[in-house]
Amino acid sequence: MDRDKLYLIIDEDNEDNKASRIYNYVMIFAIIASLVPLAFKVREQSLLLFIIDKVTVILFIADYILRLFTADKQLKKGKASFFIYPFTFMAIIDLLSILPSITILASGFKLLRMFRLLRAFRVLKAFKIFRYSKSISIIADVIKRQKDALIAVGTFAVGYILVSALIIFNVEPTTFNSFFDAVYWATVSLVTVGYGDIYPVTTAGRLVTMISSFIGIAIIALPSGVITAGYLEEIKKKNNSDDDTKEQ
Repeated sequence: MDRDKLYLIIDEDNEDNKASRIYNYVMIFAIIASLVPLAFKVREQSLLLFIIDKVTVILFIADYILRLFTADKQLKKGKASFFIYPFTFMAIIDLLSILPSITILASGFKLLRMFRLLRAFRVLKAFKIFRYSKSISIIADVIKRQKDALIAVGTFAVGYILVSALIIFNVEPTTFNSFFDAVYWATVSLVTVGYGDIYPVTTAGRLVTMISSFIGIAIIALPSGVITAGYLEEIKKKNNSDDDTKEQ
């Protein structure tokens, strides 16, 4: 098959090509199916789950090869694209999600006591859906466009966590054995989860917790508002673009 036609099929942005849409649907289904075996322990997996894992990994390997084969069409950097593509973010995700499912490699790494870590890498298959889902792609674009605002909020959150940890660590040195414990408590308080495994027992410590929880509600709400506003703006732009295309 001509490489140009092949790229049009695997190009996730090519909605007008029927073969491309079918390819995307097949890959989305394969990604979801590949995650099912991960919900069971290795010794509990049946023959069906084993087959699902092997069939989906074959599809992922084929997809990786096809994308590497058409890397110059995607990156548009000539022959250098074939050397650059394996180091792109999504290519690394593809490779890390494939390797643990290859029996020979998995058993080899098991001898090095890394099998469980590699098995965990298989969860990275979930990130492959970013490539095929339009809704998730829009959210990814929103995050890229709003990165300055999100970085500012993230910096503020990290700063507040460290300051809160320092305060509680000095207010209740007997309750928090290490600064990491204080950081863990501050993070949990910021997101208002409250596991209850580490908590202050003095009046001053409880007061700090109350303040941290109230501020945490405001900090957590900020990125949600930024992403929601950006998402609605992207949807509006897309609808306007579709309307202009129809009028033409």
